[in-house]
Amino acid sequence: MSPTEPQPEPAIVSLTSAKQMRALAHPLRLRILGELRIDGPRTVGALADLVDEASGTLSYHLGKLAEFGFVEEAPELASDRREHWWRAAHDATRITPSTADAPAEERQASAAMLHQVADLYAAALHAAVDAQQVQPREWVDAGTGGDTVAYLTVAELAEASAELDAVLRKWHAAGERGRPGAEAVQFIVHAGRRP
Repeated sequence: MSPTEPQPEPAIVSLTSAKQMRALAHPLRLRILGELRIDGPRTVGALADLVDEASGTLSYHLGKLAEFGFVEEAPELASDRREHWWRAAHDATRITPSTADAPAEERQASAAMLHQVADLYAAALHAAVDAQQVQPREWVDAGTGGDTVAYLTVAELAEASAELDAVLRKWHAAGERGRPGAEAVQFIVHAGRRP
């Protein structure tokens, strides 16, 4: 699949309630969901090994994620009745930050969720810096990072955000798992008015 060909839209779930946000605003649940989205379905045991947690702990958190529709069982992958496989139910999660006119419960849940996501992004960036020490030079040179400040109107910020979102969708759709030479590459984008 080429990045210039029309791509199908990814399956995106929108967080619409404070309950959903609180259910997902747990670092381990966010990590589990991310691993299932990036590397595909896994057993409870494989996830437990990956995140260094007990299988019982993973089962509890997978149950909470399933309760809110973030993950689902994949029984067709099991080799026997004791083996439980799980997969992400969507490609991505859309989190719309709450505004001052939203109910207090929603504002608090939204802020907690977004802080957890920001912490995960920071951890991913730190891990990427550490990984550069052992990655082949061509992978390090092919990456990018940086920031800039632009003075924009609300309409211009909305336009820039839509363009960045289109770039993310384009490369997500083009990135088929299992292609020769292809590795998981994470894009982290954030644009917002400075506090």
